[in-house]
Amino acid sequence: MTPCTHQHLVLVRSQGKNFRCRHCHLTIGERELGAGYCPECLEVKGLRHRDFDVVEAKEGGTSLYRCEGCSALIDAG
Repeated sequence: MTPCTHQHLVLVRSQGKNFRCRHCHLTIGERELGAGYCPECLEVKGLRHRDFDVVEAKEGGTSLYRCEGCSALIDAG
């Protein structure tokens, strides 16, 4: 695995429920989930994992960013 420098960040906005894949830990919104399986696991491993944890929204004024390069979530608060 190559180290990522997190150069391309996108602000994550709360849009309904968020889910985290139990296998690759990708956090994805309810609208993006679509067919019900993890798109990252399908693309990387060719497997349609459907095991997710619901991610609770945080209270407060913190900002959450997702790195486009490695899908890491970065809390800037």
